Amino acid sequence: MTSSDLWDEDTAERYDDISAEMFAPHVLDPAVDFLARLAGSGPALELAIGTGRVAIPLAARGISVTGIELSQPMADRLRRKVPAEDLPVVIGDMATTTVPGQFSLVYVVWNSIGNLCTQDEQVRCFRNAARHLSPGGRFVVELWVPGIRWFPPGQSAVPFEVTDRHVGFDTYDMVTQQGTSHHYRRLDDGSTRYGYSNFRYIWPAECDLMARLAGLTLEQRVADWDGAPFTSDSESHVSVWRKPLDASDEA
Repeated sequence: MTSSDLWDEDTAERYDDISAEMFAPHVLDPAVDFLARLAGSGPALELAIGTGRVAIPLAARGISVTGIELSQPMADRLRRKVPAEDLPVVIGDMATTTVPGQFSLVYVVWNSIGNLCTQDEQVRCFRNAARHLSPGGRFVVELWVPGIRWFPPGQSAVPFEVTDRHVGFDTYDMVTQQGTSHHYRRLDDGSTRYGYSNFRYIWPAECDLMARLAGLTLEQRVADWDGAPFTSDSESHVSVWRKPLDASDEA
């Protein structure tokens, strides 16, 4: 077991509803388009597949998709949507769990690699991705850029969403690069629900070093799925690393 938070039945049941904006076509379609172009004829492997937000529409493009997911309740929610023969999922952590075969594409989206809360586990995740790639295959990570540069002196938290339904902010430990996302959601009955998740933030350059340790080479980095240029002001990145054509099967 890794240091990742384990999402329980209650969280899994509410996940699609509280993440509804991430299912919107203008958010989801560019991600699926981007990944489909890289996957080609496939197959593809999603790490931390969750309830299938990305994997299901990618599979609908005719690409064979397999998933790894730590939370059985999240996988159960996916299974209500798609049968196992159409989208197999293995229960396990993304740092060490393996599945049979090689893949033209391995990907992890929406900051999920940060759920691994130690650097060692994140390094192992890159190696695990490389292990599953066929020569010439690509590993894609969608990740936010840490918001710590927005800290004024004395501030301990950075808000990432403030609406009448949801207030979310991150707190950071600058020494360990670990943090916690805090969520306060107003429910329909007027009450408030608090939830949190832990993470370890990774700078883009640190990702590149992890990729090098896994035998991968940076091929592309953009600010988002639409391909906007990545700049010093970008708040997120989509990075693509490639496994050399002459690489051995072992990473």
